[in-house]
Amino acid sequence: MSICKAWAAVGKGIYVGLLGVVLATTGTAYGQGEAADGVASRFSRYQQTALPEKLFLHLDRPLYLSGEMLWFKIYAVEGTYSRPLPLSTVAYVEVLDKEKRPVAQAKIPLKQATGQGSLPLSSSLPSGTYTVRAYTNWMKNFGPEYYFQNTVTVINPLVASGSAAAKDSAAYDVQFFPEGGNLVQGLSSKVAFKVTAKTGTGVAAQGKLLNQSGTVVATFKTLRYGMGNFTFAPEAGASYTVLITVGKQVMRRSLPRVFEQGYVMHLENNGTGPLTLTVRSTSSQPSSISLLAHSRQKVAVAAQGQLVNGQATFSINKDQLLDGISHFTVFDAQQKPLCERLYFQQPKKKLSITVRPDKNQYTIRDKVAVELATATQDAQRTGANLSMAVYRLDSLTTAPTADINSYLWLTSDLKGRVEHPEYYVTDASPETVEAADNLMLTQGWSRFRWEDALATNPATFSYSPELQGHIIQGRITQAGTNRPVKGAVAYLASPSRITRLANDKSNDDGLVHFEINDFDRPKEIVVQIDPQQDSTHRIEILNPFSQQYATTPTTPFVPLTRFQQDYTKRHFQTQVQAIYSKKYENRYNIPPADSTAFYGKPDELYYLDKYTRFKVLEEVMREYVPGVIVRIRKDGFHFLVVDKVNKTVFTENPLVLLDGVPIFNINKIMAMDPLKIRKLEVVDSHYFQGVSLYSGIVSFTTYKGDLEGFNLSSRALIQQYEGVQSQREFYSPRYDTPEQKQGRLPDMRNLLYWNPAITTTSTEPSKLEFFTGDQAGRYLVVVQGLSPKGAAGSSSFTLEVKQAL
Repeated sequence: MSICKAWAAVGKGIYVGLLGVVLATTGTAYGQGEAADGVASRFSRYQQTALPEKLFLHLDRPLYLSGEMLWFKIYAVEGTYSRPLPLSTVAYVEVLDKEKRPVAQAKIPLKQATGQGSLPLSSSLPSGTYTVRAYTNWMKNFGPEYYFQNTVTVINPLVASGSAAAKDSAAYDVQFFPEGGNLVQGLSSKVAFKVTAKTGTGVAAQGKLLNQSGTVVATFKTLRYGMGNFTFAPEAGASYTVLITVGKQVMRRSLPRVFEQGYVMHLENNGTGPLTLTVRSTSSQPSSISLLAHSRQKVAVAAQGQLVNGQATFSINKDQLLDGISHFTVFDAQQKPLCERLYFQQPKKKLSITVRPDKNQYTIRDKVAVELATATQDAQRTGANLSMAVYRLDSLTTAPTADINSYLWLTSDLKGRVEHPEYYVTDASPETVEAADNLMLTQGWSRFRWEDALATNPATFSYSPELQGHIIQGRITQAGTNRPVKGAVAYLASPSRITRLANDKSNDDGLVHFEINDFDRPKEIVVQIDPQQDSTHRIEILNPFSQQYATTPTTPFVPLTRFQQDYTKRHFQTQVQAIYSKKYENRYNIPPADSTAFYGKPDELYYLDKYTRFKVLEEVMREYVPGVIVRIRKDGFHFLVVDKVNKTVFTENPLVLLDGVPIFNINKIMAMDPLKIRKLEVVDSHYFQGVSLYSGIVSFTTYKGDLEGFNLSSRALIQQYEGVQSQREFYSPRYDTPEQKQGRLPDMRNLLYWNPAITTTSTEPSKLEFFTGDQAGRYLVVVQGLSPKGAAGSSSFTLEVKQAL
């Protein structure tokens, strides 16, 4: 989609790329100038503050039954060259229903730009089309339209008996998109159009453009997926009507507003030659304009031009543009954008994935051996990170899974739905080039606002990348007023035998950020504000999942009566698997946790079971802990840690912890039964952590790490919090022996195999094996992956499984 003058219509997302300026050197009536250089330098400076990031999810299959598990592999890349980007360490994955309400959510750990996870789909989910979306904390700065999004179908056999919904023949949407942004009187413009059904799917149509006298000015028809274009020059004082015919239905529509004055642009693709971009204006006065072309968020062309007799022409060498989508924007002498349009260049860098099964046909409970090799487009062997799914094909499973190549190079840079995106990246025919240009005119928008990109001050962002682990965000407010509190210090801990603690000072908006490493699975967290500052402040933990949703419509689910037997069969198979294999579903691969406390090795360590046990904690401290002096003042007990570094005694209380939770009232800790305490650690020096300086640390640990019934302050916030997901193991039975093949437990798997962690090298192919189940039929093998240099690719083939003779 193009933009001109009415720049407020530009989307709010800000998406920028890596730096690099290549200047145009050919063409007429233009050259490198101060204005063009100023726009390019400001844009390049802006790019440095916002590293682009994208996620792609390889989903194990396109259709699920309620109650089944959804498996996925995450690929994280930077937005310019699609190379793996190890920036974020957490990805947020959600399944949304048609009302955009989350029905499943998870925080997935990312390591070296990849991650893997699973989401159980509740057995109570109704049949329908659901959206799977994924993003990082950093990506939340740039708008939900650029999160990864893909639709899947969920069928609940208990309620999926319905009949097809009646078609609404009147529900066609027709949109027009003038190239460059606006229609201007007397200036010829290409106008793209798109005709879609209520589901958002493009439909074949034809039409006529009529003036006020009923004279046909132009005729047109769709080329692919409901899109096409026509060219005409609006006349002064004329009005126009469009008649669109879809099947037997004729619709009357109006064109966008025609302006008396302004600018238009036209991009001409001369086949193998350079691109020609022409700018026309209604003003005949000479004026300077500049062209900026950024290709996948990298500056490619910055050129100065002169409007002579209302026209200027730029010539752009295609080699200056990167693969994928490029934006061409024309500015006036005051660096205000006048017109913009998009251009798509097919990716040359592709990953070739060769998959060789050991047989042409298999029987039930048969071993399948597969050999995988990866190469670049020029057949040079290369290593890659891959994922593979093998699922059964039947009348219900017809939709393809999302393709990594078309997503990274095309759909991830566009707002809205793109039908069959793989078509635009695999075929290089003239028809495909024209269809891709129609797509660029009807769906493309800049990822940023030019006011932000060219601003004098550097851009700021609300969400920071999670570089070391999940960041838990909270807000501190004044009790009763809900006004944000600035400068309050808060502490977050999770009671455990492993001592972890985070702290932060609230900013102008009252926000605090807590970063705790290795925070996985559901845990109880305790959040407190230092009572010495103010005991009346209130703190809440914010939802880390994005509350913004893209406006892309979801294709409605239409259950068909003729598939009722298929629904019933699938339901039976799923129930059988649930009965006999449910115990294997929740096996997790949990890496060993780092048991070292956040303060490292303590200066003093006491396992109290090695000493004579006292019934009063005061006696324990006085008798066994020489590094801590116990004092009693008017307000009760105080701890004074001996500073062994400076040979003195601190005058302030140290940080006192119980199972990692700060205890600000030492009287309460001294009233605790010492028989519940297993370990005592002391840090005999100043310790800096985050925004706090502690006068030593005294840390008590109970036997179970659960506070042993200790009553925390009533002002402490205590709640359950879901950490990052532990890696669930995919269960695939083996039939290596005759006894296993003859086993009586049924194997009704529809998903035979899922492996998200396959690697190939430049020297040796990878070899995998799995076993078929008890269902004969055709199975689709889908392999997707990414090379270290950003070459993406996918491959698929079918396996035939037949009953043994």
